[in-house]
Amino acid sequence: MAPHGRTARTMAVGGAMVLAVSACGGTAGGTATSESPTELRLAIGGEPDDGFDPTLGWGRYGSPLFQSTLLARDADLGIVPDLATDWSVSEDGLVWTVDVRTDARFSDGEPVTAADVAYTFTTASESGGLTDVTALAEAVAVDDDTVELRLQRPQSTFVNRLVSLGIVPEHAHGDDYARNPVGSGPFALVQWDEGQQLIVERNDDYYGDLPDFERIVFQFTGEDASMAAASAGQVDMAAVPSQLAGTEVPGMRLVPVPSVDNRGIMFPYVPDEGRTTEDGAPIGNDVTSDLAVRQAVNSAVDRELLVEGVLEGFGSPATGPVDGLPWYEPASAVGDADPARAARLLEDAGWVDGDGDGVRERDGVRAEFALLYPADDSLRQGLALAVADMLAPIGLEVSAQGESWDVIDQRLHADAVLFGWGSLDPTEMYNLYSSSRAGVEYWNPGFYADADVDANFDAALAATDQETANEHWRAAQHDGAGGGFGPSGDAAWAWLVNLEHTYLVDECLDLGAPRIEPHGHGWPITAGIAGWRWTC
Repeated sequence: MAPHGRTARTMAVGGAMVLAVSACGGTAGGTATSESPTELRLAIGGEPDDGFDPTLGWGRYGSPLFQSTLLARDADLGIVPDLATDWSVSEDGLVWTVDVRTDARFSDGEPVTAADVAYTFTTASESGGLTDVTALAEAVAVDDDTVELRLQRPQSTFVNRLVSLGIVPEHAHGDDYARNPVGSGPFALVQWDEGQQLIVERNDDYYGDLPDFERIVFQFTGEDASMAAASAGQVDMAAVPSQLAGTEVPGMRLVPVPSVDNRGIMFPYVPDEGRTTEDGAPIGNDVTSDLAVRQAVNSAVDRELLVEGVLEGFGSPATGPVDGLPWYEPASAVGDADPARAARLLEDAGWVDGDGDGVRERDGVRAEFALLYPADDSLRQGLALAVADMLAPIGLEVSAQGESWDVIDQRLHADAVLFGWGSLDPTEMYNLYSSSRAGVEYWNPGFYADADVDANFDAALAATDQETANEHWRAAQHDGAGGGFGPSGDAAWAWLVNLEHTYLVDECLDLGAPRIEPHGHGWPITAGIAGWRWTC
């Protein structure tokens, strides 16, 4: 029988005939009928390594699904209440007071209280997980529905913790919680077959608008398998890479969603002076530590061509890690690709091709460096190879090398790496460029440091109003006098492209207004899942 009560049909895929299913239970473009499916099947990404515990980082890049957050972002990135009914910040920025709604219950029937909120924030601050709550001094439940989040220091970005940290129940937050989450979100976990699928069902006690669908199955498949499942009518939505986004699948439409999911080249910022990390990993590179080299790369790379040639048009040129967001500074960009300018920068800095082999040298050092990327990432491979080709004519020899993350982990302080980032939280700028984050996990692996940039970061975090904070975030990128971490200043990175996340979606499934998405971890498309509707 065809899934969801659909009718079966055959279609040609790659020259072969396969059995597919009708995408609608009624007339396309109409309203839902009695035959509308109660279950959705999605192939939109891999499973989280650490399970579904928000205090360890689950949900920070999308919807926590099983848990509620105090606040949420709407389609315009505005901040709106969710589990909270009201919130305020003291004049000194040190106390965030949150009123919690009284009609919310966890999926085990217990009420959500301010004590659960306080417990969640306290636990997250102590867990060392990927949700950064280090600014929290203490969280105190003032009464059953009021909590005070007291900070060690003002932090303008703390509002993002209220947006991203799902609330967990103190009474049910044990060692196995990540595999068996209990929450007050729109869905509850039914079954997790690790490496294969996750089955969730609608939480009928959810305080918000109930989702249309009673059951959702997330299939954990690779890119090729997801595409095959979409072509065979086995899923209602599939995330597909841009290289496959142009493939037509009957009964499905392509939905490209804008994102700040970016790809960029991290440069080792300091010279090779024999330094190593505590683990013995080398630090420094005598080529990429030169400002002229970094600025030349930023000038020579044709980002428009990367979008068209590697992303198949599904993306946009990137000039920094926060393009288009309220805290972005457009003046930090360097403009269109200009290889002639790039060559002049190198020439003026003493990098010359003395022996005529096409590669510049200075003081016996060849203008060459490795560019590492994860070997299993075809998109980053395409970008790395294209960049190497673009830089060869200006006398820079770049060796694009696909490696495992284990190898990259040992080399990321001494070799350029093609990373992916992207967040709706400006804290990510701080993490990527603050000297205090140098060499901390994947934060600032190039050991970039600039006192003026650090001062602007500190001022942005300490600001008690968002516009003042944004002024300092922008100044950190470009200070108007040739400074800043951006490509027109220190050029600590060469940002390449912003991706559009591309999904094949059943033509009867309405996803509502698209929302700009962060980096692809954590199924960001599910941020609006409670509002999805079947229209046929």
